[in-house]
Amino acid sequence: METLSEITEKIHQNLESRMHARDKALTRARQLTRHSAHTIRAIHRNEQETTDLELSQAKTLVDELKTSLSEFPELYFSGYTQDAIKEFAEASITRALILNQTLPSPQDLGVEDATYLNGLAEANGELRRRCLDILRQGYSQEAERLLGCMDDIYGVLVTMDYPDAITNGLRRQTDIVRSLLERTRGDLTLSLREEQLKQALTDSITKLTAYSKDNA
Repeated sequence: METLSEITEKIHQNLESRMHARDKALTRARQLTRHSAHTIRAIHRNEQETTDLELSQAKTLVDELKTSLSEFPELYFSGYTQDAIKEFAEASITRALILNQTLPSPQDLGVEDATYLNGLAEANGELRRRCLDILRQGYSQEAERLLGCMDDIYGVLVTMDYPDAITNGLRRQTDIVRSLLERTRGDLTLSLREEQLKQALTDSITKLTAYSKDNA
């Protein structure tokens, strides 16, 4: 039978191992969040090389987190770890949708389903940002395409009617997605009407000018 000192020594060793794994996970999570943010910034700046580099480094960190925490699932599924991985999912999804590429699956990214869905929800904010950047230059079919992506995402998320304990609070994110979708739809509608009005005025001026010349 083990003595109390032997038992407690093993406990100390186990807790030390867990603490060491936690500290390394926190460092990797912070790095992952930073690379994911840099990826999204590069996407909006149309910096393709930087986008690919930052996202590749983020994917490496995701793989390292999964490997290093394989013996500590409670740390892998903890809030700070999954929040950082969610940022990676958001960046990956944002890149695919903005560049009109094939959408990666949770399996492609190596992330949990709930984490992927929350990343999908947050990508909508980046799609709205892209739409507004486009609309500053005038109405565009590309903005319509991105709005369609936002609509598709909401259509999927609204079907995920599961408890928040299962989806990590997805219901609240879905409500936010709906709000962003409606606001963006309104922005595009206004931009389209302005474009149509501008074209109508241009056509009227052209016709008036031609009429004036014919009757000069």
